[in-house]
Amino acid sequence: MSSADKGKGRGAGGGAAGGPTGNRFGGERQLKVRLKTARRRSTSSQRWLERQLNDPYVAAAKRDGWRSRAAFKLIEIDDKYHFLKPGQRVVDLGAAPGGWSQVAAIRVKAVDGRGASRGEVVAIDYLPVDTIPGVTLLELDFLDESAPGKLKALLRDGGADVVLSDMAAPTTGHTATDHLRIMGLAEAAATFAAEILSPGGTFLAKVFQGGTERDLLAVKPKASRADSAELYVLATGFRGRS
Repeated sequence: MSSADKGKGRGAGGGAAGGPTGNRFGGERQLKVRLKTARRRSTSSQRWLERQLNDPYVAAAKRDGWRSRAAFKLIEIDDKYHFLKPGQRVVDLGAAPGGWSQVAAIRVKAVDGRGASRGEVVAIDYLPVDTIPGVTLLELDFLDESAPGKLKALLRDGGADVVLSDMAAPTTGHTATDHLRIMGLAEAAATFAAEILSPGGTFLAKVFQGGTERDLLAVKPKASRADSAELYVLATGFRGRS
């Protein structure tokens, strides 16, 4: 299924050296942009476009070469919990447009690592994703029954150390329905993680606020919009399959 900010920010392929340049915001002052209402543009589209144009994370992603603003969410969470390490095998579920895969590839050294310190990232999405250095891309719906087997076949030793899921179904505007739909995706991702994670592994997935997250470690990164119901649940130290 699609990931957060899917389709938004596509084309921010790299910085001056052809890759992301960091997560700096600097001291730049951003002027608020207001758009004239277009006849063919709906009110909701108008609001979304204005929000994008005035979002400092969107501007920073374009400037620094990240595929989407979602990259900053993973950067912030990993900076705090330190679960992405050189040499690890990472699966990114719902990867488009590729911001999380970019971050993961850099942090596990999927490009410049040597020997045991060289990690790998396998990403899946039903939408096409432009090539990312160090990332193996699989264009397929994660909910397709063939997806788990194909992902395992692409991973070293058929296992993973980290499973990331930024999957989200299109919202309906009905809170309870949206919560159930995204929890269904999170549960599917968790089931897959339990099958593929090595002992000590990590699982990170997006959910919507709705009660279930109270029993889990829930993270709300600053890069997540304040008016968004999204949270990220983090589980570390996988004990293995019993």
